Amino acid sequence: MYYNKIGDFMFQYTLDNKRYHTLNYYFKNKYGKKTFKVSLNAGFSCPNKIKDGKGCIFCSRLGSGDFAGNQEKDLITQFNEIKEIMEHKWPDSYYIGYFQANTNTYAPVKVLKEKFETIINLPNVVGLNIATRSDAISEECYDYLEDLNKRTDLIVELGLQSIHNKTLKFINRGHDLTNFEKAVKELQKRNIKVIVHIINGLPNESKKDMIETVKYLNKLNIDGIKIHMLHIIKDTDLADYYNSNPFHILTKDEYIDIVCEQLEYLKPEIVIHRITGDPKKEDLIEPTWLLKKFVVLNDIDKEMKKRDIYQGDKIKEV
Repeated sequence: MYYNKIGDFMFQYTLDNKRYHTLNYYFKNKYGKKTFKVSLNAGFSCPNKIKDGKGCIFCSRLGSGDFAGNQEKDLITQFNEIKEIMEHKWPDSYYIGYFQANTNTYAPVKVLKEKFETIINLPNVVGLNIATRSDAISEECYDYLEDLNKRTDLIVELGLQSIHNKTLKFINRGHDLTNFEKAVKELQKRNIKVIVHIINGLPNESKKDMIETVKYLNKLNIDGIKIHMLHIIKDTDLADYYNSNPFHILTKDEYIDIVCEQLEYLKPEIVIHRITGDPKKEDLIEPTWLLKKFVVLNDIDKEMKKRDIYQGDKIKEV
């Protein structure tokens, strides 16, 4: 924490008066200028889908890569098309190749090398973000990621969603908490940064359950977190379940309340890579308030200011 030139109290890890550790701050502090992610679809599948043909009950047909590149196009074409769009807003930037759709370590290492090396060799690419699952990283893959980490700024994103095994079973996650924790430790042993995805509002979870998930992650010394609001997408098992077994979906105010408290339990050094979702309007069933992403972001800021709280305020209670 520090005071700015006019004497106002400021959170240390922000450039725009946020009260949590922003990704914008992390990139600017690390690279010295604007850096953005280029979301790619490398055509990987998912072991959970292969196992039972379904996968997680909330997963879209694009494998949670709805804003990634077009799988029908090669990676270079995907990268350039998305980069050119982003550069209209942020010219003269650095890029992070983001392998987003499905499980991006679910292939032989030879295939992984072909995909990943293609992107890290492009001009102004300073790193890779690889989204995957804790049960889809082989020993050979760990070794390759360790080597890759020496040559680029590598971050591995692990989906967890909840620490509660009863919830993981309900959402058909395909692995338990022990498997997840083992993967985090294996990556950290190799000095690879880890981002974890969690979902608020999963069926049958209380606010206490969601807070416990964050408290647990805080103890794992992760590098970043993505906080999502559960949203029901058309043509998913979750949509079928919701139609036959309607359950309570968090209101915007309930979600903001939970997120604000979750942030208080996270160490200030943990980067907040995402704090809400942005589903496609044409695919979304509920909650429709998620479509107003910037309203949600602004309301989180307002609520943290109203409560006079900052990320990490409650870490002594963890």
